[in-house]
Amino acid sequence: MSITKSQWDFGELFPVEQTRKVLSVSELTNQVKRLLEKSVGQVWVTGEVTNLRAQSSGHMYFTLKDAAAQLSCVLFSREKVSHRELLADGQKVLLQGDVTVYEARGQYQLIVRAVELQGVGALQIAFEKLKQKLAAEGLFAPERKRPLPKYPQRIGLVTSPTGAAIRDVLHVVQRRNPGLEIILAPCRVQGEGAAEEIAAAIKLLNEYSEGGVTRRPDLETQRELGARVTRPSERLDLILVTRGGGSLEDLWAFNEEVVARAIFESVIPVVSAVGHEIDFTISDFVADVRAATPSAAAEIITEGVFASRQLVADLAQRMARAHPRRRMNELLQQLDDLQAGLLRCTRQGTKERQVAWENLAERLLRVRPAQLLKQRRESLGVCQRRLRELAHVCLRNGRSRFEAAEARLRLLGPEQVLARGYSITMDAATGRVLHKAVEVKAGQKLRTRLKTGEVFSRAEE
Repeated sequence: MSITKSQWDFGELFPVEQTRKVLSVSELTNQVKRLLEKSVGQVWVTGEVTNLRAQSSGHMYFTLKDAAAQLSCVLFSREKVSHRELLADGQKVLLQGDVTVYEARGQYQLIVRAVELQGVGALQIAFEKLKQKLAAEGLFAPERKRPLPKYPQRIGLVTSPTGAAIRDVLHVVQRRNPGLEIILAPCRVQGEGAAEEIAAAIKLLNEYSEGGVTRRPDLETQRELGARVTRPSERLDLILVTRGGGSLEDLWAFNEEVVARAIFESVIPVVSAVGHEIDFTISDFVADVRAATPSAAAEIITEGVFASRQLVADLAQRMARAHPRRRMNELLQQLDDLQAGLLRCTRQGTKERQVAWENLAERLLRVRPAQLLKQRRESLGVCQRRLRELAHVCLRNGRSRFEAAEARLRLLGPEQVLARGYSITMDAATGRVLHKAVEVKAGQKLRTRLKTGEVFSRAEE
């Protein structure tokens, strides 16, 4: 039966609300955490440490990053993890840990369970550990170091026959001591198995020196390098272990324990010359002598003979200088120099004693008041006499100047003019001197002064 709907049948205007599940932030984060721990769990991850923070609680927080991403990490103090103290910013590491979510921040992180250092850092740690171990056993003790022979005749050489080190050594030896015999024990100086070959070469040279082998090590290589062939079982004076420079990884064979113990057990003194001046290896610490470079090692080994050659070369000049007559002349000249120096010293000494005596005399006078007072009194008398004499001189000079001024004044005075026949006419009433006739009026009474006396008159016109 069909149901007919009217045009006013609009259905349910307000349908029942659809059912939905609303999660809180904590619930959602907890679900993500469980899902992450279940699906990822424990992993190994590599990267570079950055933003390292060590808390007072012992926990360590840092970020592990690579070129494209970063991961927050936490290492709790309760975790027994080796190399914990070596973690630092920039350190490349390999971490094992559990991936989880730190719910308080909603941030995923790695809880670290194990740490392995990678790259140069790992090698450096291995180097330091082996160094401490061997030092504790006494392999580096200074008292076991043996001196090198001053004039070695035959040495053993442990290195690669194709490297730069052997060329440097042979070049220096040929220049400084071409008679030195070199017994080469070739070996690899880099890569896997190189350490064992180096140790075996050192042991082989010891056996050869003691006569335990019937042939030289690698005799054909010896001929190729130009070394002279002699009878077997001839003793070696020392062993040179060397190679050229390189990275820490390249030089690592000389940091292996097997090489260190081979050098330590060597009956023959060992010289270690590995890398450049800044490179230090375990073999350098164990060896009797460490050289900065292969060339420096060759110079150390040949120093005695080279210095002796120079001494012999200078003997002719020294013998000429040692001729008896020349020696006598030199001694006579030295005697003259000594005599002149003695006289100079005598004069100088006499002068110094004289100055000292004068100083003492002056000091003696200062500590004798009566003598000093007498001297001061005599000095005062001298000053008084000089003062009186100076006063008399000044008085005479003043009198002379006064008399001269008086004479000049007298010559310029009016009396001298009147004495020559001149007269002075003045107004009798005022005493004013008359200079011109126009100044006189008729009937004016005048007074005229002569050389002696005065005349009074009256002007008529």
